[in-house]
Amino acid sequence: MITIIQRVTQAKVSVAGVELGCIDQGIMALVAVEPDDTQQQADRLLERIINYRIFADQDGKMNLSLKDINGGLLIVPQFTLAANTDKGNRPSFTRSASPEWGRTLFDYFKQQAISHFPGSQFGQFGADMQVALINDGPVTFTLRCQAKALP
Repeated sequence: MITIIQRVTQAKVSVAGVELGCIDQGIMALVAVEPDDTQQQADRLLERIINYRIFADQDGKMNLSLKDINGGLLIVPQFTLAANTDKGNRPSFTRSASPEWGRTLFDYFKQQAISHFPGSQFGQFGADMQVALINDGPVTFTLRCQAKALP
């Protein structure tokens, strides 16, 4: 799985003019599922998002996590993050999970987020969404959780 996390002062996601999720200070995460991703990777990715220390402490250092500040979490599915952009002028989506597997794992990820971080907000899988945010910093990171190679 791959995600782009952005520290935001506010973010929202809408479909056809209907707001699905909205947060104030926190993290907006764009999440893509790749073909070989597992529930264990989804669990690890969620743990990293919630505990990643990207918020300033009293000394102005990035030392606090989303959990520490009790911030908002907005998770938006975005299969295009898994695109292969190595050649040409058009992305290939062969590195993205099938729509069926993508939806299944995103739904699992969503349920885990609700369980571990109540109040999480979400975009809609497969929808044409409009996302608005104010990136704080700007602070943006790419996180990946890949299957571990066997020894």
